[in-house]
Amino acid sequence: MTDLHDRPTAGTIRVEAEGPDTCVRMVGEIDSALRQQASDSMGLALMAGQPVVVDASRTTFVDSSGLAFVLQLARAVGEAGLDLRLRDPRRVLGDALEVIGMAGSIRFEAV
Repeated sequence: MTDLHDRPTAGTIRVEAEGPDTCVRMVGEIDSALRQQASDSMGLALMAGQPVVVDASRTTFVDSSGLAFVLQLARAVGEAGLDLRLRDPRRVLGDALEVIGMAGSIRFEAV
C-alpha cells in the first residue's frame, strides 16, 4: 500500500525576500503533500515581520489543503498587524477562493 504522503510532490512553497515584502511563492500543484513546506513557510513569513505577498502566478492546481494554508497565513499575518496581498494573474487560487466564498477575505495585487 502506498501512503499518500510518500508520493513525489509536483509543487513547492518557498519564502523569499522581495524588496520590502516577504514573498511566499507557490509553484505547481499545491496540495496536502506540501503540508510540511506550508507549515515551515508560514513560520518563516511571520518571523520576517514584513508585509507578505502570496505569489500564485505559477500555481497550476490548489486543493483544500492549499486553500487552508493561504487562509491561515492571511489570518496569522493580519493578527501580527501586517499586510497580505495575493498575486494571482492566472486566477487559480482566486477562483478557488471564490467558490468557497472567501475571495473577499484576501486583497488581490493589481495585475
